[in-house]
Amino acid sequence: MSTNSVVRISSRISQVPESATLAIDSKAKALKAQGVDVIGYGAGEPDFPTPEFIVEAAVRAARDPKYHRYSPTAGLPELRQAIADKTMRDAGLEVRPDQVIVTNGGKHAIFNALMTLVGEGDEVIIPTPCWTTYPEVVKLAGATPIYIKSDISNGFKVTEEQLEAVITERTRLFLHVSPSNPTGAVYDFDQTVRVGRMLAERNVVVLTDEIYEHLTYDDNKAFSMPVAVPELEDRWVIVNGVAKTYSMTGWRVGWMIGSGPVIKAASNLQSQVTSNVNNIAQVAATAALNGGLEDVAAMRSAFDRRRRKIVVMLNEISGVNCLMPEGAFYAYPDMSSLVGRNFSGVTPRSTSELAEVILDQAKVAIVPGEAFLSPGFCRLSYALSDDDLVEGIERIGKLVTSTE
Repeated sequence: MSTNSVVRISSRISQVPESATLAIDSKAKALKAQGVDVIGYGAGEPDFPTPEFIVEAAVRAARDPKYHRYSPTAGLPELRQAIADKTMRDAGLEVRPDQVIVTNGGKHAIFNALMTLVGEGDEVIIPTPCWTTYPEVVKLAGATPIYIKSDISNGFKVTEEQLEAVITERTRLFLHVSPSNPTGAVYDFDQTVRVGRMLAERNVVVLTDEIYEHLTYDDNKAFSMPVAVPELEDRWVIVNGVAKTYSMTGWRVGWMIGSGPVIKAASNLQSQVTSNVNNIAQVAATAALNGGLEDVAAMRSAFDRRRRKIVVMLNEISGVNCLMPEGAFYAYPDMSSLVGRNFSGVTPRSTSELAEVILDQAKVAIVPGEAFLSPGFCRLSYALSDDDLVEGIERIGKLVTSTE
């Protein structure tokens, strides 16, 4: 094939990297398929099956011909109502079903929201460490990500003073995530109010990702910023979904909540891109939201046990420092002191290279902090079996001990 016959990729899309978290997970799964005994801490998904009552609702829907056809772009009416009811029940926020659009997972909701709200010349403030997708979608929308660095010293939470330093006349939107992926940080009520009021005073729109709302531990609680800060009025958008709470990552059902004009615009966009979300999955999501939270409580209890174990074990490794996460299901240790050590003839110069060494030599997959714009740290999901969790950290510990 001649050079001239190669199809040219658009400049905007050619700059989009593969999701780092999915890449690590794919590599670990590929090695397992080859028979390699790999323990993976990369996947951001619960290791529990979807509750049976949700699966049964999907089975019944699959046999019902009315779900074999196109449905409204913004979602099945019964699911939009269930989302509105759930938002009042769990967050204390009253919304109408016509303020909801159902999306193909939470990631699609974020895409819809940013494509609808920001564009050329706009600035979007993103606290770091941050999930890999946020900056890439901001750039796809033509806007500029502006980063605020948080770290262990401030519990991975930004302050009003940090916000004040970066807000400009171009600031259009602030991305609020609590509980956080990758750090597990949870903003308490006072912190939420202080940050929210500053944004309200400066007329900045808030995009709040609440996908981990039910996964908090100890006395920590997730507060929805639109509820905590009514001064925001209608300058907010919520994204959420069933993936984490109900162990439904593969079902691909999320949603976006906002003011009528915003949801109408997002629905117009979705009508041209994906149309409706899979009807069977929508019925399953409706059953999940209308059901109880007993399965969630059991899952959270297991995650709580695992987070305590993984943090203790990580901190027992020389050169590793890990805060106790307050929510989600990730540990986010500082592993910067391991960079530059000699591991059987290999000397990693970054945490990206360190993660490669740990995968190659210990057969453990972790996600380096470079993926979350915070070199020196690594993310380890504790959404895996207790036995694998212990075995994997022991392998890392043995590898590190061998370098001392």
